[in-house]
Amino acid sequence: MLISLIGFAVLLVICFAGFPLGWAMVLIGFGGFGIVRGFDPAFATIGQLVLDFSMNYHFSTLPLFILMGAFVYRAALAEDMYDAAYAWLGHFRGGLAMTTVAACGGFAAVSGSSAATAATMAKVALPSMRRFNYDDRLAAGSVAAGGTIGILIPPSIALIIYGILVEEDIGKLFIAGVAPGILTIILYIAVIRIVTLVKKDWGPPGERTPWLERFKALGKVWGIVLLFLFILGGIYAGIFTPSEAGGIGAAGALAFAIVRKKMTWVEFYKSLVEAGKTTVFVFTVAYGAIIFSNFINIAGMPDDILDFVNDLNVPPMGVIFAILVIYVMLGAVFEGIGMILLTVPIFFPVVQSLGFDLIWFGIVVIMVTEISLITPPVGMNVFVLKTMLPDVSLWTIFRGIGPFFCADLVRLGLVVMFPQIALFLPAFMG
Repeated sequence: MLISLIGFAVLLVICFAGFPLGWAMVLIGFGGFGIVRGFDPAFATIGQLVLDFSMNYHFSTLPLFILMGAFVYRAALAEDMYDAAYAWLGHFRGGLAMTTVAACGGFAAVSGSSAATAATMAKVALPSMRRFNYDDRLAAGSVAAGGTIGILIPPSIALIIYGILVEEDIGKLFIAGVAPGILTIILYIAVIRIVTLVKKDWGPPGERTPWLERFKALGKVWGIVLLFLFILGGIYAGIFTPSEAGGIGAAGALAFAIVRKKMTWVEFYKSLVEAGKTTVFVFTVAYGAIIFSNFINIAGMPDDILDFVNDLNVPPMGVIFAILVIYVMLGAVFEGIGMILLTVPIFFPVVQSLGFDLIWFGIVVIMVTEISLITPPVGMNVFVLKTMLPDVSLWTIFRGIGPFFCADLVRLGLVVMFPQIALFLPAFMG
């Protein structure tokens, strides 16, 4: 146990020093394994781990959904999603912020990435909110928080990674994310409503859209709806696997981009390069996490934690609460995907031994990871947004996120206390 804790401490120190997380985990994982078992076995084991990891069929899902997200961005579907949401919500006080959250949910359904959702919706939504003199706190907060939905609503890259790590059905994880994702949108819209009732000047109402125009706007989002329903419906019905769904989704997004005349050879090349860079980043962090987790397992940390929990005689829900607190603390310094890869191999044996459903735990982990995306000092989505709003301070953005952070805690509490919120849809899949 001691050497595992030392490894964690060293990892935190070098990450704070600016060393890339993926390579930091490779270095500490290799060094720790070498100290425990010898460096010759360390070289052999790490080589085999990377080879086995690379040959895992399920990991083909990742680059395919990443590529789909790149094509979706090129197809400019986000603008149509925003226009449709604005037609129905824009005339309310705080309507543009509500529109942003709803559009983030729609775009997340076909992008699978929080950073991509936040960056895209910032370009689409922020100019409108500034034109209507929205307070920077509400404008920035709604975009940053809305962007976190991308990691939860399927297809989610984070859910794919979790499913591979714990060997759970990725299709069921996708379906389990639907209801909590919808709940997130509802709670965020409620928060905006409450904030604008108290601070009326923060979110002036926009122009009211005639009913006929509202339905016409809905007609523009048929591509997103069709792609989302086709992917999830196909997985739900067992027509194709999540890996096959990734290929179908990427092909569908490419077809939409071509039909909408948004895809040139230059844009196609840019999409491939963008998807390639993202895939390399994810796989680098994944390799590091696998190597580091192997060191932790060899050192006996998961078994020691399990024995420690059993000796404490703490109620199972108390253990879950402690794990969530650890996730919130780690989320303040670690990037989301890296945190999942680092912690899940350690915690899931404990959770499984306590009799909790791993599908439910996966959704809980993703929701806590969402919170980490807007938690200082890292807050990945906050820094993405900062690049879009160079004239707005980080402090202002974090203040705007506060009410949404509270909504996240409420949602987390609901899903923890009522697991069926996440589990009732997967139950129908058998």
